[in-house]
Amino acid sequence: MPTLIEEGRAKVNLSLRVIGRRTDGYHDLESVVAFADCADHLTLEPGAELKLSTTGPLASFCGETADNLVLKAARLLAEAVPGLKVGAFSLEKVLPVAAGIGGGSADAAAALRLLARLNGLSLDDPRLQDVALQTGADVPVCVASRACNMTGVGEQLLPLSIPTMPCVMVNPRLAVATKDVFAALGLRNGELLVGATDVLQSPSWPDAGASLEDWVEALATNSNDLEEPATRVQPVIGEVIAALNATNGAWLARMSGSGATCFAIYENTADAHRAAEKIRQEQPGWWVHSGTLS
Repeated sequence: MPTLIEEGRAKVNLSLRVIGRRTDGYHDLESVVAFADCADHLTLEPGAELKLSTTGPLASFCGETADNLVLKAARLLAEAVPGLKVGAFSLEKVLPVAAGIGGGSADAAAALRLLARLNGLSLDDPRLQDVALQTGADVPVCVASRACNMTGVGEQLLPLSIPTMPCVMVNPRLAVATKDVFAALGLRNGELLVGATDVLQSPSWPDAGASLEDWVEALATNSNDLEEPATRVQPVIGEVIAALNATNGAWLARMSGSGATCFAIYENTADAHRAAEKIRQEQPGWWVHSGTLS
């Protein structure tokens, strides 16, 4: 069979509300998730042996190959689906790691989509969905790779229709471990961060066909509950948000996920490109991407 190709698009949390910490230690969230036009690239050459090689500008940051989420997802799916066809994965890594944009999760999701194609599985197959959640909380939404309202621990996905959003994404090239951010949040097992009434009232998001202005207005009334604890873990996050806010035309600047990547939404791509160039000149060591969210 020919080599199969998939993209692992960067995930951006436009909003992120922490409902509370469950008795099993997992956190219940409510998050509007969009996907960017920057991505890792994953190929699969069918074969008898499951293996992974990494290339690309950020390949050296991938850690031990044996621990990569691509292989974790593939192994779990092989356990769930007897006789699963596998092969050699090759990952071109261009997205920052431990960055709050689901790079590893997007890679694992791309692996699951490739294996589904190779084996004639539906992405709605319960076995694949179970494996996605076992691999990581962000993997199910990354399998879908489309705008969603994500709730629970990441397993409940409600598709959303959002306009194309010109954006700039910035990472200071400093990794932030999700576990450290949740530790800084400091919730005990069974503790709610919001009131019981608030739990039952999810934010009302704009309907299909709503404008970019409508969405920015709705997002501005929400926030990312992990931004403050993440900034305590890695104070440079505050500098990144300040740099985005200092650009012309930034309508909304916020951290994505558990950080340290932050983003800003602009009225048009020209403003976004100019803002990205300004930040690149001021902070040549930072990772900067100008593009769109959808």
